[in-house]
Amino acid sequence: MTTPPPSDRARLRRAHERGHYDREAVNSVLDAGFMCHVGYVADGLPYVTPTLHWRIGDKVYWHGSAASRAIRASEGAEVCLTVSFLDGLVLARSGFHSSVNYRSAMVFGQAQKVTDPDEIVRVLDIFIDRIAPGRVAEIRPPNDQEIKSTTVLWMSLDNASAKIRTGPPGDDEEDYAIPVWAGVIPLSTQAGAPIADPRLDDGISPPDYLAQTAKILTGSVD
Repeated sequence: MTTPPPSDRARLRRAHERGHYDREAVNSVLDAGFMCHVGYVADGLPYVTPTLHWRIGDKVYWHGSAASRAIRASEGAEVCLTVSFLDGLVLARSGFHSSVNYRSAMVFGQAQKVTDPDEIVRVLDIFIDRIAPGRVAEIRPPNDQEIKSTTVLWMSLDNASAKIRTGPPGDDEEDYAIPVWAGVIPLSTQAGAPIADPRLDDGISPPDYLAQTAKILTGSVD
């Protein structure tokens, strides 16, 4: 059974056949990478700020400096958080039908602030281990000043949608006879070899868990 849109705001108006409203589809896009864009209004003007995100259960989180305009304007306000990935260039037999393969998700709702210091540390630890699983056990924990200067916001995933395009071009039937190449040029994000900090002590090798970061970026997480 197809999952209906959670609200009229989340319902797709164009290419609605590419829309997905089930939590699994939305989570798959949110979990595929690290960067999102948050749209909000500050001083009566619209802004969209890129930042890093992570998901815990049915909530999506992001963080920033407590003095950040993006954070201060978003706290308690209605915002729109988006995540998108470009998976391929779709070259059709006409410019009109040329397209891209992509995955995207939009989350609508009111941004809530995490206020408990212990909870701030807990969710930030999950964030760090999300980027490099196992990292938290090795690094210094945050001190009181760092916690005080950091604001963590979250939003429920109850009002969200995903939009996904895959596959070859969709040409007009008569255009398939045109003798020109058509198809897809796949695109992907890859993690390169780790580059050591110039001040790293001799004998310290990249940890094995960094391989999991590469798997996240290629969509091959165990």
